[in-house]
Amino acid sequence: MEFEIAGKKLKSRLFIGTGKLPTYKVIPEIIKKTGVEVLTVAVRRINPEAKIENILDYIPDNITIMVNTSGARNAEEAIKIAKAGSEIIGTKWIKIEIEADTRYLAPDNEETVKATEILVKQGFFVFPYITPDLITAKKLEKSGAAAVMPLGSFIGTNKGITCKTLLRPIIEEVNIPVIIDAGIGRPSHAAEAMELGADAVLVNTAIAIAKNPVNMAIAIDMAVKAGRLAFENGILAEREYAEPSSPLTDFLK
Repeated sequence: MEFEIAGKKLKSRLFIGTGKLPTYKVIPEIIKKTGVEVLTVAVRRINPEAKIENILDYIPDNITIMVNTSGARNAEEAIKIAKAGSEIIGTKWIKIEIEADTRYLAPDNEETVKATEILVKQGFFVFPYITPDLITAKKLEKSGAAAVMPLGSFIGTNKGITCKTLLRPIIEEVNIPVIIDAGIGRPSHAAEAMELGADAVLVNTAIAIAKNPVNMAIAIDMAVKAGRLAFENGILAEREYAEPSSPLTDFLK
């Protein structure tokens, strides 16, 4: 079922990052097998003059590219990277990623809000990556962010959705799309994110370093669809005690 984000109607709720891929040659196959419509590309990986592999040569024209400002340490650097990437690629979709911490690569929420406010005013569709925090998410919504992208767990850890109690209020309270980003290492993690009610997930490492990136992308895409369908049909509440699926009274008569 289609959903709208930043003025586009999308069928796929799986966004894919392109960092760490063994070769960009797998990108067309991943797109073909999953129907993914949005890819993120770090500006430092874009080299239109590359003689061996230029990532832009492998991304079809109908795919929306989201520039990723990874490597930025503050709002000023993120804005500079975003504008450079936008000019090279010709996109207005920007993923703001600001990580002043070098061990856990934790997003700097305060600097992210600053960068988002400025870029939105300049006409960009901004997708801010944050540590899950409801107040930050609301500030970003108020600033005009196209979506908010809270992490599931620290980037590259493959630990899955470790902060459900922080993600759930964001999903329930903000009125812009919520895309769970970072930490998704298995298809089951992606399904869990969708079962929570997320609008989409962004996955990179789990696909890029898999034995077969194309097959893993297919598996995660299936999990995203299953999780979303389950959410739309209603997830059953957990119970403390057992409850029989068939009544016992007739048997005891």
